[in-house]
Amino acid sequence: MRIVLTGGGTGGHIYPAVAIGKQMQQDNPDTQLLYIGTNKGMESRIVPEQGIPFEAIEITGFRRKLSIDNVKTVLRFLKGVRRSKALLRKFKPDVVVGTGGYVCGPVVYAAAKLGIPTLIHEQNAIPGLTNQFLSRYASTIGVSFKQSEKLFPKAKKTLYTGNPCATNVLRAATGKGCASLGLPPRSRFVLIVGGSRGAKALNEAVIEMAPLLGQTTDVHFVFVTGDSYYASTSSRIEQVSPDMKNVKLIPYLNNMAEVLVDATLVVSRSGASSLAEMTALGLPSILIPSPNVTNNHQEANARSLVDAGAAEMILEKDLTGQSLLSRIQKLLNDDKLMKQMAEASKSFAMPDSAAIIASELKRLQTSK
Repeated sequence: MRIVLTGGGTGGHIYPAVAIGKQMQQDNPDTQLLYIGTNKGMESRIVPEQGIPFEAIEITGFRRKLSIDNVKTVLRFLKGVRRSKALLRKFKPDVVVGTGGYVCGPVVYAAAKLGIPTLIHEQNAIPGLTNQFLSRYASTIGVSFKQSEKLFPKAKKTLYTGNPCATNVLRAATGKGCASLGLPPRSRFVLIVGGSRGAKALNEAVIEMAPLLGQTTDVHFVFVTGDSYYASTSSRIEQVSPDMKNVKLIPYLNNMAEVLVDATLVVSRSGASSLAEMTALGLPSILIPSPNVTNNHQEANARSLVDAGAAEMILEKDLTGQSLLSRIQKLLNDDKLMKQMAEASKSFAMPDSAAIIASELKRLQTSK
């Protein structure tokens, strides 16, 4: 089977596509993959590291307000469609999979116009603009949240799949996360991560609470700053609290699945892929939705877990070092609450999202 994957901009779009491709290769080692993204997106680095062939097109996203830039975007879209058609004719895929981000637009649209079966996957509770546009052309629409089904007009081709990123963490072995971080086996640790690019507001909160972290001696703190924030955050924390033995700062995690398996509590943005990984493992979490996303979808994602008792939420406008540390300490000191949250979190998990999507792709192939 030959599959084109596309999705870009952030890890939340890229990793689901990679997970689907890996599942297909596991099911059938003869599966051939091609990933189409942009050279400016994170996919240009992440995808080749996964051993998947990569091709780039040039495309930018639409602005929500009237702008001359949107005229340029339309022209880039048309150019991207032509480039995509050329790549698709050369690779001859059986199916094309899009996981969001504006790069999906011309690729999936081109595939539909060439008569190639397509599947788009929406990770968030509120669909993004690109997937809303593509929903009229896609053969199948996969959604991570059950309530998202009604947001796509053609329900007959909408499939509740969950998020394929959950599959990766379910396959990770315990113990490797602590070892990779240099922590003693079975250590209790809080993982603090601001998404694939990091989060300035979360970094500021951690810097503020850094002098107080040494008082919590029975737990470690693992803080993923994001590549662009690492140097400045590390320097500022060193200035305010130079002797923190229970705090580990790292710029980026390449083995997120292994680390999550060993984590006690997670403080995170509420991107859909991150939530899928946490709920697959039944992890309690403190969620800090990014306010700088389309349709404020991260808050909608977070509220679905908060309402079920699986997580707590701090809005970014209310985030301080003290408010975050107080919430962390409250949970760590209440084993009963942590257990209840873990059980509620686990209730969101799909059995095997990547396998569900893989089965649908095989169906699309045979229906050609």
